[in-house]
Amino acid sequence: MTDARYSPLHDLHVGLGASFTDFAGWQMPVRYDSDLAEHHAVRERVGMFDISHMAEISVTGSQAGEFLDFAVAGKMSALALGQAKYTLLLTEAGTVIDDLIIYRLGDEHWLVVANAGNRFAALDALKARVAGFSANVVDQSDETAMIAVQGPSALAVLESTVGLSLSDTAAERPQTTLADLKYYWTLPAVFLGHPVLIARTGYTGEDGFELYIDSTEAAALWTALAQAGEDHGIVPCGLACRDTLRLEAGMPLYGHELTLDIRPAQAGLGKVVALSKEGDFVGRSASEQDLPADAPVLVALVGDGKRAARADYEVFVGDDKIGIVTSGALSPTLGFPIALAYVHPSHAAEGSVVDVDVRGTRIPFTVSTLPFYRRKKD
Repeated sequence: MTDARYSPLHDLHVGLGASFTDFAGWQMPVRYDSDLAEHHAVRERVGMFDISHMAEISVTGSQAGEFLDFAVAGKMSALALGQAKYTLLLTEAGTVIDDLIIYRLGDEHWLVVANAGNRFAALDALKARVAGFSANVVDQSDETAMIAVQGPSALAVLESTVGLSLSDTAAERPQTTLADLKYYWTLPAVFLGHPVLIARTGYTGEDGFELYIDSTEAAALWTALAQAGEDHGIVPCGLACRDTLRLEAGMPLYGHELTLDIRPAQAGLGKVVALSKEGDFVGRSASEQDLPADAPVLVALVGDGKRAARADYEVFVGDDKIGIVTSGALSPTLGFPIALAYVHPSHAAEGSVVDVDVRGTRIPFTVSTLPFYRRKKD
């Protein structure tokens, strides 16, 4: 473990009794107490995650917007100040290097957030593609910490966090308060005098926020958020419940639903690729081509009983293997098994019944729609 990386919040997690797991070379909390308790806390109250392992890449310059339009699948130059967008970083063959969230922070400043395991793949791709553009690509991952506060009481926690307030420049934004902040928008803030970016984004299917701050100030911010959340039943949450939360919300995980072998249309993300934008972008030509008739497509599966389909379990119709599970669990919220799987398109229609080989036993699952769980909005 000499090469393991540690979050700037690692000592706090140790003090909280976290169990750790290796994730993309990082030692990250997998749970603190109970996976189920942490999952339900996010659905019913509020939970807090350390996601400082994520990669943050700054893109600046007079042609930063044009560069990103060329480098990724979406049209980033069209983002308004403070707006965020989910997009994909593609190969020339139209397959997925990584899925990203990109934020516009200024007239000539964007922030690219990549998955921890793809930090260097994303960084290398962006640096290779910036040639010819008046733009700069700078990796800020080591200097940046990221904390997610997710759940119905997330707003109340942030509003009562001592030392955390919006910046004066927030008054110039389209939405000027945290309560008014829309999904996939941001506001500039300060914590004890230090800059914070507050984004109404997340990976749980609940309302919530992700906060970016300098790594040296992360522990103080975590502690302040935890103290503010005491009256709301906040709990620290690990990667285990983060996975079941995102699965219920139908959100893909790189390395499972998205890989270098998968094109966006196979994963139901064809609309993320902005073929309507002007000019060329990496992966455009391949993305304009129809999928092969037998290309596997991602489907949602639901089952009865309590036996879950797990990643890499095989999917059958009769004696024919027609696919493979990419993610699966017994849904803590819904109480029945749910899974994502790539299957032959002839068996992808809603209502189709397939069998999953669960440790030697064929268990029937029905093709359903995503998301499995959708939060109730006020």
